[in-house]
Amino acid sequence: MNEFALINKYLKKLTKNNRSALKLNDDVFFDKKNKLVVSVDTYNENTHYPNFKYPNLVIKKIIRSSISDLICKGVKPEFYFISASGNKKKFTKENLMKISKSLNEEQNKYNLKLSGGDTTNFKNTSFSISVIGFSSKIIERNKAKLNDDIYVTGNIGDSYVGLNVIKNKIKITPKLKKYFISKYYCPNLPFKIYKFLNKFANTSMDVSDGLISDLTKLINKQKLSFEVDINKIPISNNLELYLKKYKKKRENYLFSGDDYQILFTSSLKNRSLIKLVSKKMNQKITKIGKITSNYKKNTLKIGNKSLNVGKFKGYSHNF
Repeated sequence: MNEFALINKYLKKLTKNNRSALKLNDDVFFDKKNKLVVSVDTYNENTHYPNFKYPNLVIKKIIRSSISDLICKGVKPEFYFISASGNKKKFTKENLMKISKSLNEEQNKYNLKLSGGDTTNFKNTSFSISVIGFSSKIIERNKAKLNDDIYVTGNIGDSYVGLNVIKNKIKITPKLKKYFISKYYCPNLPFKIYKFLNKFANTSMDVSDGLISDLTKLINKQKLSFEVDINKIPISNNLELYLKKYKKKRENYLFSGDDYQILFTSSLKNRSLIKLVSKKMNQKITKIGKITSNYKKNTLKIGNKSLNVGKFKGYSHNF
């Protein structure tokens, strides 16, 4: 049973009298009356990050991936709570100093405030993060409209290469190795876009489990489908260099997640506005496809060739 089947079968029914839970169909809790937005995430060693060799980088990855849940809703993250599990071998004085320093850097970078949490003893490290923001409106999932353009911010794929470098599954030059590892641990969040998303996005979420996987969740039970052109998915110059140098196929590096960019749809009338915002923010925003009426027939194209969407499902927790 995957995580979504578990939620639908055992947990969703418990929220029937709680509209703010959004039927557990989104990554946030939204209390419109009190303008309260909350996200909760848990990160486990060997699952969400391969090891605890670099605690200063692990904690940065965790914080950035957590606040992206609010950014993609058009909400500024304000406060965060952190619960940490570990043991004396993992939480040494040196490691704790590194974690504290990194948290301070992230707080200054994103104007966050640590507001509470918990600590427990456990054999492996694990972190649970709650992030709070305030807004009278959010951009929910499953609000796409027919003929919407599909957009994504930033670049896709760097993190996946970085993870495989860390796992010694990819051998590359020292310069590229340093770059991709940094993108795995410290994704370039499109932070300031939260100020503008409400002006043009019909539906939105962050890319965490994989571009195709998350786009499928973004539409979910709407009687719509998506059409995406692989050649339009934005990648970095370094990933382009890696693909050419080592003769790798582009499509094998774009759908595994951990990108933490913003995936959204918007009406055609907003194209000029989105270009203006992209230029104003100096933020890459790329149109990669469109929403179609061809229900349950999602399309992934590369040139004139159609690929099997099912091959690029991304990551899912299974129980």
